Amino acid sequence: MKQIARMVRENSGFLLLLVLMSLFRSVVADWNTVPTGSMKPTILEGDRILVDKLAYDLRLPFTHLSLVELGEPKRGEIVIFDSQKAGKRLVKRVVGLPGDVVAMRANRLYLNGEWLDYRAAVAGAGHVDLREELDGAGHALRWQGEVSALSNFGPLTVPPDHFLVLGDNRDRSADSRVYGFVPRREIVGRSDTVVVSLDYDNYYLPRGGRLWQSLD
Repeated sequence: MKQIARMVRENSGFLLLLVLMSLFRSVVADWNTVPTGSMKPTILEGDRILVDKLAYDLRLPFTHLSLVELGEPKRGEIVIFDSQKAGKRLVKRVVGLPGDVVAMRANRLYLNGEWLDYRAAVAGAGHVDLREELDGAGHALRWQGEVSALSNFGPLTVPPDHFLVLGDNRDRSADSRVYGFVPRREIVGRSDTVVVSLDYDNYYLPRGGRLWQSLD
């Protein structure tokens, strides 16, 4: 015990730094690795995205207990949440707020009585990239050019304290169409920045053009 106590005293500054860093990452900001292409073309496999954990709540460190609500997720925002149904942390875009009526037909969204606008389609290898206009702001979207079980749903009414989220890679995303509405308590933060991106197909070297890149 004496040896442990001496080691703690001798390394107290370093241990304090570790504690402060852990608190910062738990409460204020962290980064999250995105391993899949469910948010392409906005977020690529290997992106490390900055997570603003004070965007919506001040939480008790290392828990999901909200001490103070600081804001609410808005349509079009990219949120990070710990999905109990999926059993893992997910990154998706908010499409439906509590009370919204949402439907999808052949990948086109119908929100509160209006069809969303889709513009500037660019054809790629086996897919089409375009812009989806949501609440007056556009964001990138990818269609695989196929109709699947994920291409149609609803209309559904988003229940209180829940959100409907979708991946930007609409035909390659397990989101609210698979796991259902996201409870407010599961949302841990918002992201609008790529910190760094590692190219899995090029020896994990950084992608130069994505350093501190803003997300739509």
